[in-house]
Amino acid sequence: MISPAAERVPVTAIVTAHQRIDATLATIEQLIKCRPAPDEILVHVDGNAVSCEQAIRRSHPALTVIVSQESVGPGGGRNRLLAMARHPIVASFDDDAFPIDLDFFARLLTLFASFPTASIVTARVFHADENLEPAAPKARWVADFSGGASAYRKQAFEGLGGYVPVPLAYGMEEVDLALRLHAAGGQVLETSWLRVFHDTDRKRHGQPEVTAATISNIAVLASLRYPVLLWPAAVWQVLSRVRWLVTHGRYRGIVRGLVRIPAEVVRYRGFRRRLSVDVVRAYWRLRRHPVAAGWPAGV
Repeated sequence: MISPAAERVPVTAIVTAHQRIDATLATIEQLIKCRPAPDEILVHVDGNAVSCEQAIRRSHPALTVIVSQESVGPGGGRNRLLAMARHPIVASFDDDAFPIDLDFFARLLTLFASFPTASIVTARVFHADENLEPAAPKARWVADFSGGASAYRKQAFEGLGGYVPVPLAYGMEEVDLALRLHAAGGQVLETSWLRVFHDTDRKRHGQPEVTAATISNIAVLASLRYPVLLWPAAVWQVLSRVRWLVTHGRYRGIVRGLVRIPAEVVRYRGFRRRLSVDVVRAYWRLRRHPVAAGWPAGV
């Protein structure tokens, strides 16, 4: 049941779904339970997953559900959902991630009002194998964010041109957008005052196709954003990823990821807009050294 208007705030919540029907329905239920709840909930179903679409429509007929016939990945789904969103603040969730605190959306609006230079606010994420810590009134400016546990100023997102629609975007999706945001002068605020639970054991990260994607996506990102002077750094990043995978026993998919790099680079060359050396290095510095953000009085 959708909350009465008096119990809703002007925020659009978006959910990117695919095959995890039970998880998707649980996430939607948690969003609806929030007090206040988001005024609008939009769901994208990727890859023409008809059974998932039908289950959502049966359980929540009042929600807006859109379907992509081809696989566009979570980034492509978020592009479509943000384009439809009615409100200037858009909170994004994976199909297996949802707010821990019932007043999540009220806190979110307070943060965007208190930090007017923040283009993205990203929450503290907890997984099933981690101890849940209390929400803490702390924040810092960071380089990166979690696409399934963040909120965007819609205007800032649209100014960047959205995500590159990579079906398996591990290591590519948020990093690419964060780089472009950094180049445009935007900022990412990370706070433990917002908490999101990611209901996954992360076993799928060990699947061969995911392993391959984490390798080829590094090369795709470098081809789209790095100046030629930093291409040696991209080679080092690929080799470092391969070394990490080998160290952790994830051998299946490594060769596949390396072999398909040329084809993937060509596939996404239309999205190329290279950034300057200074911008990329500044992004790397902020990644290593986040900057504390003063907590506003009275919040």
